[in-house]
Amino acid sequence: MSIIPDEEPPYGLKTLDTIESIDANVWDQLCVQTGASYNPFISHAFLAALEKSNSVCENAGWVPRHLLLESQGQAVGAAPAYLKLHSRGEYIFDHHWADAYQRAGGQYYPKLLIAAPFTPATGPRFLGQNTSVRTALAQGACEVAKALRVSSLHVNFVHESDIICSANAPYLHRESAQYHWLNRGYESFDAFLAALSSRKRKAIRKERRQAIESGLTIRQLRADEITQDLWDAFWVFYQDTGARKWGSPYLTRTFFSIIADTMADQLLMIVAENRGKPIAAALNFIGGDALYGRYWGCTEYHPFLHFEICYYQAIDFAIEHNLARVEAGAQGEHKIARGYEPVTTKSLHWIADPGFRVAIDNYLAAERSDNAAEIDYLADFAPFKKGNPADPIREQSQSEKGDV
Repeated sequence: MSIIPDEEPPYGLKTLDTIESIDANVWDQLCVQTGASYNPFISHAFLAALEKSNSVCENAGWVPRHLLLESQGQAVGAAPAYLKLHSRGEYIFDHHWADAYQRAGGQYYPKLLIAAPFTPATGPRFLGQNTSVRTALAQGACEVAKALRVSSLHVNFVHESDIICSANAPYLHRESAQYHWLNRGYESFDAFLAALSSRKRKAIRKERRQAIESGLTIRQLRADEITQDLWDAFWVFYQDTGARKWGSPYLTRTFFSIIADTMADQLLMIVAENRGKPIAAALNFIGGDALYGRYWGCTEYHPFLHFEICYYQAIDFAIEHNLARVEAGAQGEHKIARGYEPVTTKSLHWIADPGFRVAIDNYLAAERSDNAAEIDYLADFAPFKKGNPADPIREQSQSEKGDV
């Protein structure tokens, strides 16, 4: 399909039914041109791995409809987009919207989604050479949704640049909360602990000690250090966690084999071994200024091992490699006691039906107020010393911005 947004110079906007329809270098260059730090989840390699492994496909309820903006035959903008046949794997929950719309006689699915599949991590969604291009893309996405006759368009976990370029498009704004560890120039984990209250500092030291006192060995592995045997073990861990949390895992075994080849330099696997046998692991993706914790699992229970592998080891790595933050996925108020701070994440929503749009707009206004109040409330549980720059915790900007 071809749509021409009302912009100068004129742009042609079309949809692609596979990420392979655009050259990887062209796509990744558009990612770079947003000005944001490198985000692995919008890279061509990540999106291609999802499609090649059939983790993203029509049978999974994710039908690729990537947006490509062209000028004079050249790609100048793009967005990772999907027709969704359900609302699973998104982490911005709209199941109750779907229920309400369908009870009123409407058909909510399919809907159009611009996002990184299965990934609650903020990053650029409207990719392009400059603000003018990204603005045309944000506006054109709504026109694509109209042409496809879907009930709605959702743009999840948006970067601040997406907010700016969508200002004149008919999107509703939604906010939610996550918990990130923020690096305030700590030289070591002990320096981070020194910023905490005495009681919280002792609690974390006790948790770290107890996590390994039964003789476990914990290793941080990169690239070729992650052997095929470890990937096989990790697949068992991932399946167990997925079965308990979601009913069935989102990703296929092939997905992990592909990223082991195509994204090796962006991967960090933290493995716990008992007498040389892997019994737990967490897989992280390394961004330009952040470490993203995405998947975790285990076959043996050990007290506090989850916190050690998913949170404390991630902090160790971020400090050593001078990363600005650790994003440890969606949800989890328990992360606050471990030094992770509540921050606001944002998404954009276009609703086709005028009456339903008004209802959603009213709902989102109340939700934003509740979300702000919750973040203020959670600030009182921060583990930091009084007078520390992180106390009280308040909304952190995502302007530079799984699941564990």
